[in-house]
Amino acid sequence: MGILCYYFLFALLSYPAHSRNLPTTTSKTTVLDVAASIQATLNAVSSYSNSGATQSLTHSASSSLSLPLHSRISLHQHSHKDYMSLISARLGRDSARVRSLTTRLDLAVSGIATSDLKPVDTESFGTDEFEGPVVSGTSQGSGEYFSRVGIGRPPSQVYVVLDTGSDVSWVQCAPCADCYQQADPIFEPTSSASFAQLSCDAARCKSLDVFECRNNTCLYEVAYGDGSYTVGDFVTETISIGGESLSDVAIGCGHNNEGLFVGAAGLLGLGGGPLSFPSQLNATSFSYCLVDRDSDSTSTLEFNTATPHNAVTAPLRRNRQLNTFYYVGLTGISVGGEMLKIPANAFEIDESGNGGIIIDSGTAVTRLQTETYDALRSAFVNMTQGLESTSGVALFDACYDLSKIESVDVPTLSFHFEDGKELPLPAKNYLIPVDSQGTFCFAFAPTSGALSIIGNVQQQGTRVSFDIANSVVGFSAAQC
Repeated sequence: MGILCYYFLFALLSYPAHSRNLPTTTSKTTVLDVAASIQATLNAVSSYSNSGATQSLTHSASSSLSLPLHSRISLHQHSHKDYMSLISARLGRDSARVRSLTTRLDLAVSGIATSDLKPVDTESFGTDEFEGPVVSGTSQGSGEYFSRVGIGRPPSQVYVVLDTGSDVSWVQCAPCADCYQQADPIFEPTSSASFAQLSCDAARCKSLDVFECRNNTCLYEVAYGDGSYTVGDFVTETISIGGESLSDVAIGCGHNNEGLFVGAAGLLGLGGGPLSFPSQLNATSFSYCLVDRDSDSTSTLEFNTATPHNAVTAPLRRNRQLNTFYYVGLTGISVGGEMLKIPANAFEIDESGNGGIIIDSGTAVTRLQTETYDALRSAFVNMTQGLESTSGVALFDACYDLSKIESVDVPTLSFHFEDGKELPLPAKNYLIPVDSQGTFCFAFAPTSGALSIIGNVQQQGTRVSFDIANSVVGFSAAQC
């Protein structure tokens, strides 16, 4: 009896202690649903009819604003014969996007004065801007997301590219000296009662990186470093979000526009500079959840809403050389539960303003400095030796033939932040199909530059919250 009591007492005392010594950890592997991913590629290149339905925008009593986000694929029919051609076009645009971001940072770090940058053309200009429901541009080969808003009074509804890497919002305006094709009618400034020119001595005009004057009116130019640009009048307009109208918002009204904007009427700048839409809204926070790039599901872009309680949070940092980009305090990356052996300062901004890692809605594939990428790729490849490898595709150099399997366990990939916080990514956010025959590739890429970028493929399905007031960024899985 004494022996039984001893063992009972030992078990009673030791079990709670054992539980405390085993903290909850992320699984070393994650299931990739191969069949579902392949089906999504088939859906992406099949014909979708435009339902024409636009979800209502909402404005809550707590002063929060919410705009619907949905996949571009649900709005417009595809223009690609197969998924491989769609991916090829998308990756081409993505490379141009990365060049534009790194070029902008290089200019800032090099101390290139705005007076050294001259507009391409000051002969033809326009006026107006727009924002709106954010949609995935994959079916057009862009990888961008879009939002829909009203411009002017009465409002003209238009689609704009959602861009955390830019500050100036703009739309194409009539009359066009050179405009690309867009889904909505070109905005007509003369149809708006709230359209107003900004003078050259206006503070917001002088806040532009590049501006000139014509008859004392402000002319703007934004060049994106990849050959894309917009030139026109810098004006103020009314922006409508649901039942809420925001007056006196400074936007570009572009009459001379060129580039990779894929059917959108313009761009909604969500960057950290004083001319960005959140700044002009005096928003203390904003968040988005980027829907699956190959789906027709919907989500939201929200302003002035609290970060979800279950969010994995990290420091939101800024670069004194360039206040547009949102840098995140990433401390490391793990694969299969093992931390990569990379320099401690791999994701830090140096004294000159180089380095660091930003969160970008417009970049598709996450870019890492070459040394960090090599370590990540090697770790993943070493842990997937049981999978059949195949030749690389475009910028991807670790690809697999998964055509013979329905699902597979792959090493879990996680981002790590201060205080031991960890964000494990869904397998479909880093092992993605590049055709409909079962070829999957590891969706990271190296960059020769110092700037690293967390792209939207890795963000999809996760609500990313930018708490501007408290300099915190939050990641909430499955919060779309």
